[in-house]
Amino acid sequence: MDRRKLLLSGVALGLSVPALTRIAFAQTIAEAQAIVDKYAKKVDTWDGPTTGPKAQPNKTVVNLVGDMKNGGHLGVTKGIEEAAAAIGWEVKSIDGAGSVAGRTAAMGQAMALNPAGIIITGFDAVEQAPAMEAAKNAKIPVVSWHAGPVIGPMPDQGVFANVTTDPMQVSTAAAMWAFIDGKGKPGVVFFTDSTYAIAIAKAKKMQEVIEKLGGKTVEWVDTPIAETSQRMPQLTTTLLQKHGADWTHSLAINDLYFDFMGPSLSAAGIPGSGAAPVNVSAGDGSESAYQRIRGGQYQAATVAEPLNLQGWQLIDELNRALAGEQWSGYVSPLHVVTKENVEFDGGPNNTFDPGNGYRDEYKKIWGKS
Repeated sequence: MDRRKLLLSGVALGLSVPALTRIAFAQTIAEAQAIVDKYAKKVDTWDGPTTGPKAQPNKTVVNLVGDMKNGGHLGVTKGIEEAAAAIGWEVKSIDGAGSVAGRTAAMGQAMALNPAGIIITGFDAVEQAPAMEAAKNAKIPVVSWHAGPVIGPMPDQGVFANVTTDPMQVSTAAAMWAFIDGKGKPGVVFFTDSTYAIAIAKAKKMQEVIEKLGGKTVEWVDTPIAETSQRMPQLTTTLLQKHGADWTHSLAINDLYFDFMGPSLSAAGIPGSGAAPVNVSAGDGSESAYQRIRGGQYQAATVAEPLNLQGWQLIDELNRALAGEQWSGYVSPLHVVTKENVEFDGGPNNTFDPGNGYRDEYKKIWGKS
């Protein structure tokens, strides 16, 4: 029941508006908590594909990485390299170094290698439209991670399958957590990067959820992910001076924004845990984010993606493309990580690596078990 209906029915029963408002608020908090709790549980059941083409033999593929300094990009790359070894392929990873020029150069290098397939890891396919068209003309299949705001095929961009968790679910879960932690009245600074369509879509969704639930936007900050090391220290100080206590929570589209915020918060006398602003990320669940959450150092939560699993899925999707089959349709699970559950994730450095047996499942599909 929505708040308006609850108020009208309650008034008819003789309940006061303040009492009804408290009931409606408690209901909203409970509904938000149920969503957060759903995504905070262990992921130990495989719900991905169980059939598909056997491994296409003797392939060399190129992994174009948006920025190797980005923990999400690096985590996916490790998964790609692990899966390539399992399927029997050679993979060459090229670092785009966090700039459009770097990624353009990397795309040029990839095309010169004439690979069997290309993987885009962590940058927008539209940005590299000429190279994407060249790959299409050369009949080189392309799969991607976070190359756009949609899941699965992106035919207009020449992408066979874009691998990601559901970005709107990720954004909703992060916003819900901040709403609960802010006792229904969070004052939020949103951090995003308009270089990426997926980043804008995620930030807008978080803002929509926060404002619909009764929180407020303190500021919308559009600053490049690749420049966080240079920008975030001074930007953090400026935001503190500008907004003071009104800034209770940060919602960022990526953990990387918080990699460089801590020193400025510490210099302002703000402790790492329990004080505003409380930092929450809608992705990716990097190693540094886990360390901050575990240690109570300027990050309270992240909505993690199974980066290593997604690397395996990218290899599987590319194998399907090479075999002339359709994409798998699999959407990987997300996971809300807080200090309460940070220790039960099983991957390297306790990042989110689901205990659902995905490695064995993919090997069975490929005939490599």
